[in-house]
Amino acid sequence: MEVASPGGEVRTEVRGAVGHLIISNPRKHNAMSMAMWEAFASGIAALDAEADVRVIVVQGDGETAFISGADISQFEHQRRHDQSEYEVAAKAYGAPGRAGKPVIAAIRGICFGGGLGLAAACDLRVCSTDARFRMPAARLGLGYSVEGVQRFIDLVGPQNVIDLFMTARTFGAEDALRIGFVAATEAPERLHSKVSEIASTIAENAPLTLRAVKLAVNAAQSRDPEAMATAKRAVLACMASADYLEGQSAFREKRQPIFKGK
Repeated sequence: MEVASPGGEVRTEVRGAVGHLIISNPRKHNAMSMAMWEAFASGIAALDAEADVRVIVVQGDGETAFISGADISQFEHQRRHDQSEYEVAAKAYGAPGRAGKPVIAAIRGICFGGGLGLAAACDLRVCSTDARFRMPAARLGLGYSVEGVQRFIDLVGPQNVIDLFMTARTFGAEDALRIGFVAATEAPERLHSKVSEIASTIAENAPLTLRAVKLAVNAAQSRDPEAMATAKRAVLACMASADYLEGQSAFREKRQPIFKGK
């Protein structure tokens, strides 16, 4: 699937059990236009609906940027008079969390503003050692949503959020790993191989268990009773599944389990 906009597009590709969502606007370091924000949400949903896809990877096109943020050239005619882009962006930020499958951000190069927010919305983040991060809202006079700030607090804690948001400073891969924003770093030339290894390892595991873990993490962070109840039902579904029986059999027989998500 491909959704194009002037100067940029969002593509989805399926390679085995891994679905890739590719942000492509290379002339602007993969900056996100309004159409691309919309396409991000629909692209995640489309990959989540693919029966053969077990894991989703979000990545930028090329070697210089993951996502450099929102396309600032659209600010004047879109942001001055309405809030529509905020609403579209909010839907995009929520898309990885709504997906039942794990979503990994593969971050190479620039990851600023909205790119930082989209990476934070993914379940797991891996970056190249040359990655650069920044939340420049304070330099642009933009307010950042309460939901978005909470997402960052859940990841790195309030002290780091205050530092990064109030200074609007650029920080590197070492800092991102230290504060817990990314799970791992890798040399630029090996980033996608590393992410593929992680995605393949996850894809071999029981889909119902992966879903239950994701729901439990999201419920614990939100402290929402309904989300907690949904997560508990997902745990019980694992125990009643054919995959649970397959896992036990494979363990006894010392073989690789073959999970079908049922």
